[in-house]
Amino acid sequence: MDRNRVRQAWESVSETYARTRDPTGSDAELLSELVALLPENPVVLDVGCGDGARTLANLPPGSLGLDFARRGLELAAQTVPDAELVQADMLSIPFRDDSVDAITAYHAVFHVPRASHPTVYREFARVLKPGGVVLTTLPGGRFETVRRGWMGGRMFFSSPGREQTLSQLRDAGFDHLETRVADDPLGTSSEFVFARLALDD
Repeated sequence: MDRNRVRQAWESVSETYARTRDPTGSDAELLSELVALLPENPVVLDVGCGDGARTLANLPPGSLGLDFARRGLELAAQTVPDAELVQADMLSIPFRDDSVDAITAYHAVFHVPRASHPTVYREFARVLKPGGVVLTTLPGGRFETVRRGWMGGRMFFSSPGREQTLSQLRDAGFDHLETRVADDPLGTSSEFVFARLALDD
């Protein structure tokens, strides 16, 4: 699916996804671990924030939410009214270099074609301050498919696999990669990775 069709797919399923997701669980608890690593009054960017209930609502007040779908951001504005929300593609994040302390990307990157995942991770590295941390879902398998009937619509999923994803993060400048397994919003388990951007020499 091209990027515009992926965006349209998310517009069509955003409300159903928001109703279906469980806003509690151990993947939400990982956010507390992330915040504990950050300086006082951090700037945190939630990529693929959707309605905001799962991640953005558990981040420090005034955090930034970025999503491809306008409908997801409309829902986030109701759920997390103090957040700053931006409609944009994670392939080209509209923030300046070295401007955020942390990035969360839950169940988000695998909606980008796997050939473009290195671009996403380079964008994460670009906007993060040195020593900043990304917390993202770590897909377990290698796949590229359109799932018909997903949340009543159709959705694109793509991943190069677990080890390739970790390698791409390292290539983008991240080190100190640490993985966790946690419950995800739809009642199954997923692996996540904390990755710190290397400090400047």
